[in-house]
Amino acid sequence: MASNPSYGRRDFLKDSVLSVAKAAQEFSRQTEEAKPEAPAPVLRTDWLRPPGAVEEALFLDRCTKCGDCVKACDPGAIVCHPSDGSPVLYADQSPCLLCEDLPCIAACAAEALEPVEQARDIRMGSAVVTHRLCTAGQGCHACVSKCPVDALAMDFGDMRLIVSSERCVGCGICEHVCKTVNDHVAIRVTPVRQLAGLW
Repeated sequence: MASNPSYGRRDFLKDSVLSVAKAAQEFSRQTEEAKPEAPAPVLRTDWLRPPGAVEEALFLDRCTKCGDCVKACDPGAIVCHPSDGSPVLYADQSPCLLCEDLPCIAACAAEALEPVEQARDIRMGSAVVTHRLCTAGQGCHACVSKCPVDALAMDFGDMRLIVSSERCVGCGICEHVCKTVNDHVAIRVTPVRQLAGLW
């Protein structure tokens, strides 16, 4: 090419730019093809059923996934499960606030959520403390003061947090509070179906 008298500096620059552009385009195409597929999001298993939920097998049989309880939940705690659309709560994201009139139960026409006399009769799960992560011995009692059913207390002899399984309704307020005020979440709600060994 250099021996061709009509091939000048402009032609050389033009060919160089085109060559670089083609190489960049090819590199971009190969990079797109080589990108691994994003892994599927991990489905959480620590979800809770809404207040008043009947036993899990019966719940799945009765629930029509209509979303009426989701709409009735003013705090927005009840959401649809990402895989099957059934109503669930994630305690660490938005716990059940145990609304006085429990509108979620009133909204359920399928009787998947049954009326309860008082909030203390609800059983969504039970709080479990990991004592090695808990800072109660260092003066943190935030979860105790926020528990709406007085299921949490301090054992000042051992400087440990204790949970009354008879009182705990599994609302998740303690877990949410712990996540808010500590670096490590030391208290988590185990769903009632897992306590029963269902899954």
